[in-house]
Amino acid sequence: MADALTTTYAKLLRGSYDCLDRIVVNGYYRQAHSPGGFRIWWRRLLGGEDTLDNAHLIRMAGRFRRRLRAWAAENRVPIRICNHGEQKHDVAEEYRQRTEIQEGLFLIIEGRAQAPVWDIQNGFIRRKKPYPYINHFSFHILDRDWGHITIKISGHPPFPAQIILNGHEYVERQAVKAALTFTKRGIVSSTCPTPVHSRR
Repeated sequence: MADALTTTYAKLLRGSYDCLDRIVVNGYYRQAHSPGGFRIWWRRLLGGEDTLDNAHLIRMAGRFRRRLRAWAAENRVPIRICNHGEQKHDVAEEYRQRTEIQEGLFLIIEGRAQAPVWDIQNGFIRRKKPYPYINHFSFHILDRDWGHITIKISGHPPFPAQIILNGHEYVERQAVKAALTFTKRGIVSSTCPTPVHSRR
């Protein structure tokens, strides 16, 4: 008997599966994704609205990038800049094959993608149209239970994030822990289901 997810996405799937491929959780501070809520977020963060303008938004994004790169250099975590069209997960898998890290952060990927960004003119807050290309940072981590996981963070305030888990690696890790014999097969590409949303 097919489960509810299989039934819902039957037209998008070929063959069958027994675990989820990708699980994507969107993490964001919901209030800061409306103009008034972003104004409140800024006041709480910096104590007022004197610096609530485009120049200070760009400076905050720049500080985030500089501090991240400085931390990575100090802790010897490689940062790889990916250009448009490069498959970031494939790049991370190449680093994974070479890293000596068994658990923890082994790579940060920096890339540019379109994203919603606030535009502040004369005190009015609205979305920039079209969405500009901004820096995003993907933290690639080897986890004891989940295997290869990715935490992707927008480099622009209010810094929304995504957590990307691999169901196949989770099943593999659990099978190894339970000393079960198993065979890995290739994964058939499919369209991912709608992400599950959570709030910070």
